Amino acid sequence: MPPPTFRSPTVRAFAAATAAALTAGLLAALPASAAPAASATHTLVVAAEGTARADDSGPGTAERPLRSLGEAQRRARALAAAGDGDVTVSLLAGTHRPAAPLRFGAADSGRNGHTVTWRAAPGARPLVSGSQPVTGWVLDDAAKGIYKADVGTGFDTRQLYVDGRPAQRARLRLARSDIRLDASGFTLLNPALSYLGNLPDQRRVEFQGMLSFTNRFAPVQSISGTRVLMRQPAWDNNTYGYDTLQAPFRTPEFSLLNSRSFLDEPGEWYLDTGSGTLYYKPLAGQDLRTARVELPRLERLVEVGGSYGAPARNLRFEGLTFTGTTWLHPGSSDGYANQQTGAFISGVQPHRPADAFTSCATGCKGFEGARNSWAQTPGAVQVSAAESITFAGNTFVNLGSVGLGIGNDANAHATGVGLGARNVSVTGNTFTASAGGGIVVGGVRPDAHHPSDPRMTNADIVLRDNRVHATALEYLDQDGIFASYVSGLAVEHNEVSDMPYTGIGVGYGWGANDPGGSPEYRNRGLYDHQPVYTTPTTLRDVRIVGNHVRDVVRTMFDAGCVYTLSAMPGSTVEENFCENSGQLGLYFDEGSRYLTARSNVFLRTAGQWAHANNQNGNHTGNLTLTGNYTTNPAITGITDGDRGNVARDNTTFSTGNVPAGARRVMDAAGPAGS
Repeated sequence: MPPPTFRSPTVRAFAAATAAALTAGLLAALPASAAPAASATHTLVVAAEGTARADDSGPGTAERPLRSLGEAQRRARALAAAGDGDVTVSLLAGTHRPAAPLRFGAADSGRNGHTVTWRAAPGARPLVSGSQPVTGWVLDDAAKGIYKADVGTGFDTRQLYVDGRPAQRARLRLARSDIRLDASGFTLLNPALSYLGNLPDQRRVEFQGMLSFTNRFAPVQSISGTRVLMRQPAWDNNTYGYDTLQAPFRTPEFSLLNSRSFLDEPGEWYLDTGSGTLYYKPLAGQDLRTARVELPRLERLVEVGGSYGAPARNLRFEGLTFTGTTWLHPGSSDGYANQQTGAFISGVQPHRPADAFTSCATGCKGFEGARNSWAQTPGAVQVSAAESITFAGNTFVNLGSVGLGIGNDANAHATGVGLGARNVSVTGNTFTASAGGGIVVGGVRPDAHHPSDPRMTNADIVLRDNRVHATALEYLDQDGIFASYVSGLAVEHNEVSDMPYTGIGVGYGWGANDPGGSPEYRNRGLYDHQPVYTTPTTLRDVRIVGNHVRDVVRTMFDAGCVYTLSAMPGSTVEENFCENSGQLGLYFDEGSRYLTARSNVFLRTAGQWAHANNQNGNHTGNLTLTGNYTTNPAITGITDGDRGNVARDNTTFSTGNVPAGARRVMDAAGPAGS
């Protein structure tokens, strides 16, 4: 249900008392019943934390700004309800710290073609932060160089930001030979680890496994002697499916996290939630008297969403910096049983056999029954059940999850309503230095690809001129930009760089949800749990054009500059510049169909410039690759004339002799003006 329109008598009286401010465009409040004025423009000004002259009972002008974002929202809602003009909430420079996430529903929408804009004041770059500043550091352990500060109790966090960079939770790296995994946990084989049985707060300790395309987290239940019992269902779910802890697709890296005893490297931290004490070991040259230390308290900052019948509409966010969040779910009994690109298994799995640790270590029929209930990593800023929403020129930095989630499944939206995002524009923003990926569009559950209500369809999404770099620092499995199921998607002239996994990923479902299904997934037993669909998914008309993707696939594997899954009729990958991929250039994974890739440039890809996974009877094909340029001639799975593919007129070149056509693409790729 959308929040009610704000119509208190106090606001009506205040509006009457400040009628003179109308002519200056500095209206503080207006009742919904007031007569609309032609082409009115309403502005509310909000001060940052600590501004002496700010007052929530004042007029909300530049001279006497409001003190809180919550009061600004209440007044903006009343102004928007009048429907007589645009409404602007102008944030002054400094840090704005809402006590709770800001939720924008139908009542916050612009009316009669007008827009409600939340923006930076002219010349300002305000921060909207979910964190608290940490000061008052004192030396705790001189020998180890560890400091501490009192931060209060009653909350937890998985993130700490120091001078704008995420710090590492206290970590103990494990050699593969140190432990032996089993169905309920693991046994310590290295005698040097015997002290772990004496650790306090054992349930706060987590096990991390960085594998091939998954990066998994599971919390400890208890440690006794050499025996480590893991919490459920996190352990069951992390040992179920593909690229599992016990059967990874490449040599794994294991660690234990989040104990005071692990704090031994510069840049590490630990929070004692019982005493409210934060411990930190500074980096070389870091002075905690002057360092900016931020401890997140909120998991979300902005939640835009109404209902399918009454969506949020006509909202714009411009020039703001969204920062200072965490995401607590991976530390719960669910853990983070990542499957791919931020989707994870959640809860007890009803089809999991008793011997799954061995029988389902590399897939099984029971595992296929889990696919339709996978959960998604939420965004710190969320948009669903919404139309005509714009994000322009903002910065998303130091966030504990995905930066911006658009039309994800309901489980990834605090409003409880997922999908249904239409006419959303994301232009000229920056996404960096966060735990998760930059932008995620669409869901992965059945209503995302075959909606039970047509209003659930995500449609007409534009992602243009954004910069996504050096993010997904904790959830390494996530892409810079990822979209699953959407009808009409433009990913144009973005720069995506310095990513652990794929740069730009589009599509989901491995072709199993496309018309007629997939022979591979029929053999796996998926259709014991879902229908074989006879109609297309909502994924179509995708344009991936003019992007500059560089230095991706730096940590994980099975990825590329551009990665696709499943059929997407009417789609094109055109004039993109991919350089320094740690694996592939174009990766057409299972079921990728009806795509045209032309006039792209691939410079120094470690693997093939183009690869199609056409194994095991899947329907990957109908791919047209023409006029592309590459320094690596290798191409696999795409043969001209086979499976409806066209592969011709592609040029191999050397870095010392770049063709004019390739140079033109390279120079034009990326955001405008870059």
